[in-house]
Amino acid sequence: MKPATLKLRAEDEEDLAVFSACLQDALAPVSDMEWLREEKRFVMVVNRFRWECKDEPCERILAGICFDEVEDVKVQGFSRAERTRILELLALRREGDAVLLEFADGARLRLAAPRIRAVIEDLGEPWPTRWRPRHP
Repeated sequence: MKPATLKLRAEDEEDLAVFSACLQDALAPVSDMEWLREEKRFVMVVNRFRWECKDEPCERILAGICFDEVEDVKVQGFSRAERTRILELLALRREGDAVLLEFADGARLRLAAPRIRAVIEDLGEPWPTRWRPRHP
């Protein structure tokens, strides 16, 4: 039996650690990231590996991520102009009054937010993949 699609909310650092585990190795196109300044919201769509699915073949699924109360966004190690670039998400963590999204090759997003207010929701149906991320 396949696991249900994911729908989670984060309000503290413990929740953010769960987000980080669920989103490890997600593929994040720069073109699918947007800071909605007027709404104080940062949104992105990623291609997430379904770590919770233990069956073979492995699966991926699109997931929408939304952070609320975002006052500022800083990028490091990539440019928003690199619209075709795809980043590999390694971890999310709290750093002071910000949420830090760390990607492979030193790329980072820093979302300045006084509180953690975020949701993840899987979108559509999963598809099989032969590629399973490996970590030493």
